[in-house]
Amino acid sequence: MNIIAAALQVVIALCIFNVWLLRFNKATGYRGGEATNLREEFAVYGLPAWSVYLIGGLKLTLAVLLLVGLWLPQVVAPAAIGMALLMAGAVSMHVRVGDPPKRAAPAAAMLAMSIFVALA
Repeated sequence: MNIIAAALQVVIALCIFNVWLLRFNKATGYRGGEATNLREEFAVYGLPAWSVYLIGGLKLTLAVLLLVGLWLPQVVAPAAIGMALLMAGAVSMHVRVGDPPKRAAPAAAMLAMSIFVALA
C-alpha cells in the first residue's frame, strides 16, 4: 500500500465530510460568487436546487469509498476517479462565474490529490 496515497484518501474524505456535513450552511472564503452556503453557491453556478443533494450525495459516497479503500483497495481507483471528475466540475464552476483563483484553490487541490490517488 502506498502510504502517501492512503494518507491522501483520508485527507480527501475528511475534507469532503467537513464541507458537506459541518460547513454546509456556513459562509467561507471559498464559496462561489457571494454565496454564504452550499445551496446559494449552486444557485450562483446556475445549477438546479436538486443538484446540491445529488452532488453532495455523490461526494459523500465517494469519500466513504476512499476510506473503505484502506481495507478494500479495489474501490480506491474508481472512487478517486469519480472524485476527480466532480472536483474538475467544481473548478470549472468557479472559473465559469469568474471567481478569483483563491476560491477555486481547495477544489483544485482536491482534484490534484484525487488524481494522485487514482494513479498510485
